[in-house]
Amino acid sequence: MLDERKSEVLRALVEEHIRTAEPVSSRAILDLTRLKVSPATIRNDVAALERDGFVVKPHTSAGRIPTSLAYRYYVDNCTPRRLRTSTRSKISGFFSSFHHGLGELLKETTDLLSDITHYPSVVVGPGLGGEAIHGIHLVQIAGQLLLVVLVTDSARVNQELVRLAEPVEPQEVATAERLVADLLESGSLADARSAAAKRSKDWPAPVAEIVAEVLDAAARSEEVTRDVYVGGTSQMASLWEDLAKVHRVLELLEREALVLSILTNVPEGTGIQIGGELPVNDDVDLAVVSTTYQVGGKAGGSVGVIGPMRMDYRRAISAVEEVRENLEESLGSS
Repeated sequence: MLDERKSEVLRALVEEHIRTAEPVSSRAILDLTRLKVSPATIRNDVAALERDGFVVKPHTSAGRIPTSLAYRYYVDNCTPRRLRTSTRSKISGFFSSFHHGLGELLKETTDLLSDITHYPSVVVGPGLGGEAIHGIHLVQIAGQLLLVVLVTDSARVNQELVRLAEPVEPQEVATAERLVADLLESGSLADARSAAAKRSKDWPAPVAEIVAEVLDAAARSEEVTRDVYVGGTSQMASLWEDLAKVHRVLELLEREALVLSILTNVPEGTGIQIGGELPVNDDVDLAVVSTTYQVGGKAGGSVGVIGPMRMDYRRAISAVEEVRENLEESLGSS
C-alpha cells in the first residue's frame, strides 16, 4: 500500500498520461498536485514508484509512464466521474425513444456507448438464460440420438443434440418430454434440474436418463446461445498509434468466444480488466470496463468498452453503468 503522498503522485502521473499519452515529468506532477514539497521530493517519490514497478522510464524521455500495476492501483482507488447532464439526457432519450427488437436495441446500444466514450464497445446478449423456456420438444433422430428443440417466451428457437448411452423407445421419449414440460412449468431451469434429480428414482431408467440429458442440454443453451455486438471499431486508429496493435485488437474482437470470456469473466456488477489480467495468450495494451445487466430481474448479459490501458477509467465506468441502468429499465428490470 502506498502512503498518501506517493498515492497522490501516482494519481497525478496516471491521469496526466491518460490525458496526453506522453511521459510525465516530476515538474508536471508537482504542478498538478500542488503538494507543498520540493521538486527533489517528487523526484524521489517517482524513483520509489519506479523501483516498486508502478512506472517506467522510456529511453528517449526524462518523464515516466504508468505500468499495468499503476493502472490497477489507480482504478482500485479512484471514484467514477459524474457524467454531464447532457450526456445522461442523451442516454435516457435514446432508450425512451427506441421501439425495435432486442437484437437491434443491443446493436444500437454499442454505437451509443462508443459515441459517448470514444472507445469501441461490446454488448453481449442475454442468451436463453435471460428468457423463460416456453416449450420444449424432443425429436428422435435415431435410437440413441435426440434433437432437443427449445422455444423461449419471445419465440426464439434453439436446437441441441443429445446422444444417449443406449437406444430408447419412442414412448419413452414421449414420456420424458411430458415430464420435462411439467418440470419447467413448475419453476426455473435450475429448479427443474433439482426436482428431476430428486424424482428420477421413481421413473424408468431410460426415461430418467432422457430427462437428465435434455435438461443438461437446455442448461448448455443458456450458456452458449449469446449474441455479441461490437460497435465503434473506427475509433481504434486514434487510440493505438501503432497499427500492429490495432490489428491485434481487431483480431481479438473477431474471436467471439474470447470476447464472451472477457465480458463474462467478471462478477455481477462492474469489473475492470487490465493488460495481463485479460484471458489472452500474449501481452497486449488493452483494458476492458464492463458490467452485467439484467432482463426482467434475471441474469442477462454484459455491456462494456475496450481501449488501451491509458483509458479514461473514471468516465468509462460512469458511462457503462449509466447505459446499463437505462438498458435494464428498457428491458423491464427496474
